[in-house]
Amino acid sequence: MPKVEIKQPIVDEIKGHVEKASSIVLVDYRGLTVEQDTKLRKELREAGVVYKVYKNTLLKRAFEGTDFSQLDVDLEGPSAVAFSYEDATAAARIMSNFAKQAKELEIKSGVVEGTYYDAKGMNVIATIPSREELISKLLGSLQSSITNFARVLNQIAEKQGNGAEA
Repeated sequence: MPKVEIKQPIVDEIKGHVEKASSIVLVDYRGLTVEQDTKLRKELREAGVVYKVYKNTLLKRAFEGTDFSQLDVDLEGPSAVAFSYEDATAAARIMSNFAKQAKELEIKSGVVEGTYYDAKGMNVIATIPSREELISKLLGSLQSSITNFARVLNQIAEKQGNGAEA
């Protein structure tokens, strides 16, 4: 059986992840202990991020013709890839936080919603709160304004009520 036929299912698997991904983060995982790697994988899985190690040539084949082909320049040496489906900043956020604890983990680059970012750019992306956090902050702000408005109206009504009795 030719090597191409053996590797094609793996390329197809990667393409499946690529089609659903809103962002991809490339990292160099050399030097991580098994314990650290297990902890990182658990955090990523809980956030809905798929974390895999593939050969660089297979990643290049799967990225062909997509926005993620911009990552080809960083596919040297050992590479692990994290696919974020729903929250585009989740993988970057988790990887960046984890890299602070485990100095061996190095973010190479990433593509978030079609835009390429180098390692520094990915660390900036990591500071962006998740969509849920942003929505909750917006709702909190809206609710706070409405609550304050209701209090003012209530105080005006109480003053007018007291003034009418006197």
